[in-house]
Parts: sequence; structure tokens; C-alpha cells
Amino acid sequence: MSDRKRIAIVGVGLIGGSLALQLNEKGLASRLIGVDSNRDHQKKALELGLVDEIMDLDEAINNSDVVILAIPVDALVKIMPHVLDKINNHVLIDMGSTKSELMSIANDHPKRGRYVATHPMWGTEYSGPQAAVHGAFENTAVIICNANESDEDALEWTKNMYKKIGMHLLEMDAVAHDLHAAYVSHISHITSFALANTVLEKEKEDDAIFELASAGFASTVRLAKSNPSMWVPIFMQNRENVLDVLNEHISQLRKFKSCLEKENYEYLQELIENANKIRRIIK
Repeated sequence: MSDRKRIAIVGVGLIGGSLALQLNEKGLASRLIGVDSNRDHQKKALELGLVDEIMDLDEAINNSDVVILAIPVDALVKIMPHVLDKINNHVLIDMGSTKSELMSIANDHPKRGRYVATHPMWGTEYSGPQAAVHGAFENTAVIICNANESDEDALEWTKNMYKKIGMHLLEMDAVAHDLHAAYVSHISHITSFALANTVLEKEKEDDAIFELASAGFASTVRLAKSNPSMWVPIFMQNRENVLDVLNEHISQLRKFKSCLEKENYEYLQELIENANKIRRIIK
């Protein structure tokens, strides 16, 4: 199976646009076709040279060898049956942050083998084609879910694409993926949204927030700038896992609150020392 393909990217925002840059730079695309429902995104993607042309979805499928879905997960589950119906020998890849619901839709389809479920573990708080980043995916992980259910040639091309743009590959069951994503990704965003709301509620002076916010606060709350149209569907689709991790997080916060209420600074020290163990995992 040749490396260079006519590739259609559905969704030319942050993720799709950043991927388009990499596909061009690594010589993986003979032609890049953009699909986006937002006319401003269409125009900007062409202006920035992210894609060679814009087509509607069916036209893009007919003129491509690979279809990559880089759209919010609520839109993914809506269009997946249609895309599966339309593809033939295409490679179909999604880049969504949740997998279980999507897999349940695809599993019984006769063209299931052409589909490779992936989740690149990369993103920023920004959105739109103008947010696309050169070298975005280098030295980060991509999770491939239920790989044994994809056709060998489709899986091989997908793995090769991700390797060429600098990612390292992990394979995981879709259910396990959604659980782990809740713990290492989704809770970070909820925490950031909640912290931003806390500060906005308690500190009414914009200048004070701007002037006094340290680098630590800025990095912690950075994710609060993320697009709600992307994150609300993720929380909806991964609701049970997010609730599980959120309950644990609230329990941990209560421990810190109790230490301060009871002036139990010895236990507060223990809590922080235990948290420091994350150093062995994240340098």
C-alpha cells in the first residue's frame, strides 16, 4: 500500500489543521482535501495553505484514498454511519477523544475493517485553522483502539502515518481508553474550568487577576480557554468515567479543606508529599 495518498480531512480546525501541516511536511499526501461546515474555516484553511482544496463530504470521499475525521465527538457519532456507507477501499481514521460510543456504531457495519479508531494525545486551548501548529504531534502518544478489528492494510498505513509525524503508538481497548482518558485528560479540563470560575467569582478586579496571576496559575487555568463545543460532548459521552474521577477529585479536595479547618498541618504535609510522587512519572 503506497504511503502517499489523496487525503480528506473532515474538520480543518486545530487538530485537523495541525495534522494537515504534518502530512504535507512529511510527504504523506499527494493531495489534501478539506471538509468543514464553517465557511470561515474553509476560507482560512485555504489561505494558510493547510489544504489544497475544499469539498463537501461526499465529494471529498469520492476523490480521496484516506478519510480522517477531526471533528467534535458529537458530530463524529452523527456522520460515522454515513461515511462508512460511502467509503470503499478507503482508510477511515478518527481522532476523537472518546471511543466507546463511536465503536458501538461502527462495529456492526460491513466496512468496519476499513476504520481505525485513534486518539492522538495532543491539543491546545485554542481552536480553528489559525491555531494549527507545526510539529504538533511530535514526541507524543497516539492510542489506537481495538486494532485487531481493523483490516491489516488500513492499520498498517495508519500506524505508519503516525510514526512519520513523530508519534509513539499505544494500543488499547476502547472501554479502557475512555476510563484512562477521564483520569489523565478529561479531569484536567474540568478542574481548569472550575478554577477559572472560582477566580472569576471571587476576584472581581480583572487587573488584579492579570497582575497577580503567577506562571503557576496561568498554566493551571490555561485549559479553561478550551472550546465548550468540543468539551461538552466529550463529557457527555464519557459521563460515567468522568463522574468517577470527579468524585475522587472532590474527595481529595475535601482532605485539603479538612486539614486547614482542623489545623492539621502534619497531614497536610503528608498529602503534599504523596502528591510529589508524581515526579517519578512526569519529569
